[in-house]
Amino acid sequence: MRSTHKKCLGLIFVSVGVLIAVFHTWSNGPSQIVDIQPRGESLLNKVLAQQYPYLTSGHESIAYHVKDKVASHLALNSCFCLADKESFQLPLSSLLFPRVWAHKLDAAFLESHPDPEGVKHHRAQEYSNFQKRSYSPADLPIIAEANSPLQYPTQGVEVRPLKTILIPGLGLKEEKTKHEVYLTATLGVFDVAATVNGVAVKGEGEKLMTLSSPFLPALNRQLQFVTYTNTVFHPKTADTVKFATDGHQAFFSIKVGHGPMPKLYNSGYQKEYNISALVTIATKTFLRYDKLKDLIDSIRSYYPTVTIVIADDSEHPQPVTGPHIEHYIMPFGKGWFAGRNLAVSQVTTKYVLWADDDFIFTANTKLEKMVDILEKTTLDLVGGAVREVTGYTATYRHTISVEEGGEEGDCLHMRHGYHHVIDGFPNCVVADAVINFFMGRTDKVQQVGFNPRLARKGHLEFFVDALGSLHIGSCSDVIVNHASKIKLPWGQTDSQKAYKSFRYSSSTADVNLHNEVFYFNNRFKCMTSQ
Repeated sequence: MRSTHKKCLGLIFVSVGVLIAVFHTWSNGPSQIVDIQPRGESLLNKVLAQQYPYLTSGHESIAYHVKDKVASHLALNSCFCLADKESFQLPLSSLLFPRVWAHKLDAAFLESHPDPEGVKHHRAQEYSNFQKRSYSPADLPIIAEANSPLQYPTQGVEVRPLKTILIPGLGLKEEKTKHEVYLTATLGVFDVAATVNGVAVKGEGEKLMTLSSPFLPALNRQLQFVTYTNTVFHPKTADTVKFATDGHQAFFSIKVGHGPMPKLYNSGYQKEYNISALVTIATKTFLRYDKLKDLIDSIRSYYPTVTIVIADDSEHPQPVTGPHIEHYIMPFGKGWFAGRNLAVSQVTTKYVLWADDDFIFTANTKLEKMVDILEKTTLDLVGGAVREVTGYTATYRHTISVEEGGEEGDCLHMRHGYHHVIDGFPNCVVADAVINFFMGRTDKVQQVGFNPRLARKGHLEFFVDALGSLHIGSCSDVIVNHASKIKLPWGQTDSQKAYKSFRYSSSTADVNLHNEVFYFNNRFKCMTSQ
């Protein structure tokens, strides 16, 4: 009996715990998580004033009644770092009732920083530059006046996945005794954040919602409170909304997706560019340790503390050591673009400078000029110039365009030249492909990446992959020298002969690989070039 009694007590205890857990989970479901303060009318007024200040004029005198259940989900331009309060303690309560924790990053970081105001200013400046680079005119809300007689937004309406927004600019202008409009969507539902007397609303919380009223001003006031809630999660898509009345219909898109995530680099706020904190030099070497040594020595003559990252796929790698040098060994003969990927992947500074291992820095190799144009423009990558031993200086400026070609594939067109000169930088132009000496924003170069299958040759392929992703420039006043390639046959070392046999291989397999990359990976059927 005593054993049975203990089992019953144990069962009751477990059952109560499960019931409490179920109740806690139910009571903290998705509909209860969002708690945006302040609620009600003040929140709605703030959203209208902050996000759509030009849309509220004309109907302010018409009263409305806030729907707290809907209005509380509207996002205001503020967020709060709030943790769940601990309500009670039970055995295993941390497992049964996991609480939301909060960590105030600003306080934790700034309290221990020697110059909190300086780093805040630097962070704000970095974010401002990021916003300028990521801004698109297509993000600006534009409202089509009621010519049809429907008024609606033509662009610039965005919602975060599974979140709620007010739809700006909806309106109706017509001369009738009864007015009715309806909205339909596929990836979300409609509702109203407030109700207006004299307006009938049907389909709240559904994909089809109808609004009608004998009073046009009241209907237009009600349309100011129409909300859209995304219900199908997707990190980046769009919903096409139909807005219609008798005899007329219009369509507009609501972008659904997360905003661009900033990637800012804390290189320290300084009046002059600290190249060592801003730039890492990356290179790839293969058997040419004599050339690599000359490159490093020349860099150290002008930039003694800049980090140099070296990817090396030599069969018998030699040690490359020294201050601010990172030497990474790869499998033998892994290849050109694989080495680029490795080297760039290890860069932690804001910018990465790519230099071949047979380049030589001179007084004209001013990295500050490259940093200056990247800091002051929306460019993601800027190329320099390479001076050969003959005195000829090359910039390799090309424009690239893709022409649609139907089912058989598209056409790639490459031409010498550039698009236009950059205002304020007379020696710099905008192009689509530049020479093999360039500085780029590290995160943007990493996003495009380098095809590791291209082992022996590869340059144009990177810029084709970057088309539409990178804003590219070229400046002729930043010059690096190219070591001499002239070697008499009887003066070549075994390493030089081995390098030549690998580097300048023209096997059928290599040719077929490049054809495959363009034909299959990029879906081109032809390529034209000058």
